[in-house]
Amino acid sequence: MPNTRDALRVGVVGVGSFGRNHTRVYRALQSDPSQNVHLLGVVDADFALAQAVAKEFSTSAFRSTDELIQAGVQAVSVAVPTAAHLGVARQLMEKGIDLLIEKPLTATLAQADEMIGLAERYGCLAQVGHLERFNPAVRATLPLLTQPMFFEVHRLSIFTPRSLDVDVVLDLMIHDIDIVLTFAKSPVKEIRAVGLPILSQKTDIANVRMEFESGCVANFTASRVSTERVRKLRFFQPHQYVSIDYSRQDVLVLTINNLTPEPAGLDPFNPASVAASAMPGITPFKPAVESQEPLRAELMSFVRAVRERSTPEVTLEDGRRALAVAMQVVEAIAEHSHRVRLPELTRAES
Repeated sequence: MPNTRDALRVGVVGVGSFGRNHTRVYRALQSDPSQNVHLLGVVDADFALAQAVAKEFSTSAFRSTDELIQAGVQAVSVAVPTAAHLGVARQLMEKGIDLLIEKPLTATLAQADEMIGLAERYGCLAQVGHLERFNPAVRATLPLLTQPMFFEVHRLSIFTPRSLDVDVVLDLMIHDIDIVLTFAKSPVKEIRAVGLPILSQKTDIANVRMEFESGCVANFTASRVSTERVRKLRFFQPHQYVSIDYSRQDVLVLTINNLTPEPAGLDPFNPASVAASAMPGITPFKPAVESQEPLRAELMSFVRAVRERSTPEVTLEDGRRALAVAMQVVEAIAEHSHRVRLPELTRAES
């Protein structure tokens, strides 16, 4: 048990499914002497829920964010509905409290810009909860990047009433948008998209084709009305194919080697001629992946950044960048729906 006098005092605002998990992990970190964290308490608009979660994880329930502030909290996970992110962040930042804000960062780009300004004004450190950045498979892939030119991404989930305040692009696809933007390192040139509401009033399934200034192309499919759960990203770069399974925390690399010029006289339409030629070899490789819960890695990274006053691994600017592209996708879906006379979807605000 850490010395609570010297430990970093953390809290959680909003204890729905995401916030409850943040509370669980902070409680586990409190039991790790190397982290020196003290879970001060939780807040939720539903005080009975806050009390239940507080009891489950042996911490305190507060009726308001003001009460949590008065208790001396130093760093907070904000896991309220997206529309409330800015208001809660403003209340905490005005008191100099550091934040981890769940994705999407805000409901609009104007709100994202205001939040960035607040962090600068009050000297607060703020990290955005793009969880897949902390997936061990993603981290193991970063050193392998050379020149990704084509991505194929699938993120499928079974329907639940969770996160229906946003559509599937801002709920699920934004994870992969953030990863592809990080891998591709190029501005987006063009977006084409189609999406449909199935079981809610917002887009529940979407397919997107994104082209980058570099010439790289990415295809995304996201669904929250699937019969199975799939979290996979694949990409091709010169002489190499890389496949990431987020759920299994697994990476497979296939490298083409022994490339030789096509032999003179090769007839590509003659199977015997092709078989007799020198064909390139394929070397499979699985980089070492150290299994870890991404949320634990994320919160440890946040705590470390707060202690060291260092730049978070996922900054507010990163969160805004992913949000901006996601909103372009939402707008492209709305335009496509209007063009083909599908039921009108709510357009993204800016």
